[in-house]
Amino acid sequence: MVQQRPSQVVSADGTSIGYFTSGEGPPLLLVHGSLGDHTRWDQLRPLLEPSFTVHAMDRRGRGSSGDSPDYAIEREYEDVAAVIDAIAESSGSAVDVYCSSFGGLCAFGAARQTSNIRKLALYEAWPPVDPEEMAPPPGFVEKMETLLAEDDREAALELAYRGFVGVSDEQLATIREQPSWPARVAAAHTIPREERAFGGTRFRASDAENMIMPTLILIGSESPIWGPQATTVAAALPDARISVLDGQGHAADIFAPELVAEALLPFLLEG
Repeated sequence: MVQQRPSQVVSADGTSIGYFTSGEGPPLLLVHGSLGDHTRWDQLRPLLEPSFTVHAMDRRGRGSSGDSPDYAIEREYEDVAAVIDAIAESSGSAVDVYCSSFGGLCAFGAARQTSNIRKLALYEAWPPVDPEEMAPPPGFVEKMETLLAEDDREAALELAYRGFVGVSDEQLATIREQPSWPARVAAAHTIPREERAFGGTRFRASDAENMIMPTLILIGSESPIWGPQATTVAAALPDARISVLDGQGHAADIFAPELVAEALLPFLLEG
C-alpha cells in the first residue's frame, strides 16, 4: 500500500486536525463518518490513488486530530472547511470531497464556509430529512455510554455497528479482522456525542440551494431509510444525481470498494 504523508491544519477554535496524503493527481478529500478514523478508507483508497492525490482526514477526537472540551457540530463544519482550504491553497485548485455517513453532515456545514469544493460525493451522508425516523431506539445511546463508562469499548462499538449501521454478525466479523479495528475502538467514545448531534440537525432545502457544486448521491439498495431520503436531497440541490449500488447497505465502501469506485471515479473525472 502507498505510504501516506501526514499533515496538520489548525481549525477555527485552535484544534489541530490531521490528514494523510497519498496518490497523484487533482486533490480529493475523504471525510469519514462515525466508528473510525482515516484508516477506515484502507479498502477504497488504493482504488483512488492512481487518479487523485487523496487526502484522508481524521475528524476531531480521533487519530492524529485533537479535540476540545465541549463538543458542538459547528466545530466539525469548521474542521472540514479548514482542511479543504489548506489543500486548495497547497494544490492551487478546488478540492473534490467524498464523504460517508456522518462525514456528509460535516461536509454540508463546511460547504457554507468555503468556496473551494469542486465536486461533492455523498454515500448515504447528509443531514437527516426526518430525524425521528432515523433515531435509535430509546435508551440505545445510554446503553452505549454505560459500556464506555465500564471501559468496554469493543462492546460499545459492536453495539453501534449493529444498531446504527445494521451490519450482520458475518460483516462485523470481517470488520473486526481489518487493520482499522483498533482505531475504531479508540474512537468509540465519540459515537454518543455524534449520534446526539445527528439527531439535533435536519436537512434544509434552503441550505442545499446554495450548494451549486455538482453532487453525486450514492445509496445502497439495501438501505431502506436512506434511499427515500436521497430523492428529497437530490431535488433540493442545484446539480445532483443519484446512483444506487445494488445489494449494498450503509457500509459499501468497506464491503464493496470496487463497486463504489466504479460509481465514484467517472463522476469525479468527467468535465
